Amino acid sequence: MTPFAIAGVQMHVGALQSNVEGMRQRIEILMARFPWTQMVLFSELAPFGPLDRFAQPFPNDTIAQFQDDARRYGIWLIPGSMFEKTEDGRILNTSVVINPQGEIVSRYSKMFPFKPYEAGVSSGTDFCVFDVPNVGRFGLSICYDIWFPETTRQLTSQGVEVLLHPVLTGTTDREAEIAIARATAAQFQCYVFDVNGLSAGGSGRSLVVDPTATVLHQSAGQEDMFPIEIDLDMVRRQRETGLKGLGQVLKSFRDREADFSIYDRSSGTDAYLHTLGPLKTPHKGSLAGVDVADPRTALEGEAQSAAQPIPMFKGTTGS
Repeated sequence: MTPFAIAGVQMHVGALQSNVEGMRQRIEILMARFPWTQMVLFSELAPFGPLDRFAQPFPNDTIAQFQDDARRYGIWLIPGSMFEKTEDGRILNTSVVINPQGEIVSRYSKMFPFKPYEAGVSSGTDFCVFDVPNVGRFGLSICYDIWFPETTRQLTSQGVEVLLHPVLTGTTDREAEIAIARATAAQFQCYVFDVNGLSAGGSGRSLVVDPTATVLHQSAGQEDMFPIEIDLDMVRRQRETGLKGLGQVLKSFRDREADFSIYDRSSGTDAYLHTLGPLKTPHKGSLAGVDVADPRTALEGEAQSAAQPIPMFKGTTGS
């Protein structure tokens, strides 16, 4: 058995004031109650809430305080994420991984901001994989990233055994996100720690899922601290023998016969996606998607448009 104790913290998050002291107090309480905890994970944007007006450069004094806490309690600490303001003026949704010595060992910027609603937030392009010595390999994704299985595929293909997934979901799609978290655990044979916030930080219902898609814990709609001891040998055993002795999905993907042309942007396989409208927020009374062509006729129209000669000047066509 390779045990490791991870605690999620589901807490109320304010949108207009700092939540940092509240987070630090909860770390103190958590470690007093459950001193065997080895890693602590907060929800997405927990320190300053969901408004990007509070973006700040990295590193910063807030991160330094969390480094002090990690060192004081001898824990791995992922303090949710914060909006980062880069030197070139972009806004990123960035998380850091702090080790028990108080060192930042990795950082990650959300690859899939929740657009069009997070229109001002740029996408990260680098994955986050880090090792806990003598324990195992961990990976980090943030909220909407999990809706794109390619992100978890990349991580688990590099050996990630535990997916740490801070979220900020206060919307009606939380039920779907819970289902995706369970499916992700089964598809990629890994633990999933999905930690949501409350109030401006989400609607709660955080959960921990094991590699058999079994929910080990699910919070309700109140504050919750949930330390869970996982067993990394379970991941390794299942990846060799299959989910409950059945599907060995990582090895089946490795041994696949097919290549997926959809990932070649020049292949034309994604032609249908280009018939969809722009990525924008719906407005009142919107008829977007109503009475539009189905994929067959939409693709025919796309092909006809591509076959038309390109005008050289207004009122003329090329010869």
